[in-house]
Amino acid sequence: MSATKATIVTNKGTIELELWPDRAPKHVENMKKLADDKFYDGLILHRVIPGFMIQGGCPDGTGTGGPGYNIDAEFNDAMFTKGVLGMARSMDPNSAGSQFFICTTDAFHLNEQYTAFGKVCAGDDVIDAIAAVSRDGQDKPDEDITIETFTVS
Repeated sequence: MSATKATIVTNKGTIELELWPDRAPKHVENMKKLADDKFYDGLILHRVIPGFMIQGGCPDGTGTGGPGYNIDAEFNDAMFTKGVLGMARSMDPNSAGSQFFICTTDAFHLNEQYTAFGKVCAGDDVIDAIAAVSRDGQDKPDEDITIETFTVS
């Protein structure tokens, strides 16, 4: 079976990820469904915390929106190292929906607390550039970083 890949084309460059259906099959399936539905296209990366992560997938651009449903956590033994893709959620471990994050540095405190389901395989320079943008007091970039297209194959 060929690996599952995701490509995020932003106005700052392209990020390619390998997804891990063996570790988090429901999360990979959910991301593929949302990508196929063009849910992510046109959304912004609404949260950037240098030395931690970049986050997107909120249809409202505020960090409070989602697709209208939740998926259960799939905690696994993957370590949250630089480039690892995780699913954002509220305090409830089973509250993930569409918001995702990519670690820009190691974030081991997230291990087995959030679902890891992929890793950047090309575009480290893009996540570094995004992590360096100016932002407001709520960690929202001052200039929109837009997801132009998001595909999963």
